Amino acid sequence: MKLNKQIIAALVIMVAMSALYRVLPGRPLGFAPQIAIALFGGSLFASKKQYAFLLPLVSMFLSDALYQVLYINHLSPFEGFYEGQWINYILIASTAVFGFGLQSNKLSKHVASFLAAPTVYFLLSNFVVWASFGGYKHPMTLVGLSQTMADGIPFYPNSVAGTLVFGAVIFGAFRLMVPKFKAI
Repeated sequence: MKLNKQIIAALVIMVAMSALYRVLPGRPLGFAPQIAIALFGGSLFASKKQYAFLLPLVSMFLSDALYQVLYINHLSPFEGFYEGQWINYILIASTAVFGFGLQSNKLSKHVASFLAAPTVYFLLSNFVVWASFGGYKHPMTLVGLSQTMADGIPFYPNSVAGTLVFGAVIFGAFRLMVPKFKAI
């Protein structure tokens, strides 16, 4: 399948809308579309894997740029760009690998990927926080790692729910638009 103008336009709109959604005030923290977009990128660009990682990276960068503008103007408590952020970009983009096998319409494969990707992201991101000199001021011990993982638990259900909801919307809409989908 070749990318036509309609699909390119849909991808641009999806990335722009996901960036805007991520900076909405009052949004449950962790409930965001970026992992679902990474999964979609992985399924869409299974043979051109380097492109799969671009969708979530562009979405993250745009929303972080918006956060930074809001932060500078004292409209958000969250900085858009911060030290060590590149690790988060790598982790979000890497969840695209869970989408590489999602070209079929098998619901079980989608659900498994929609659960596995945010789970791996949760485990790795919290491990990195802890490994960065005991993030959240926890000791560099197994107990400290456990405490860091526990600190991240409030975000995990929202991350899974966001991936399930946005994944269903993104994949469902695309399947309706392009029923005879073949990975690019």
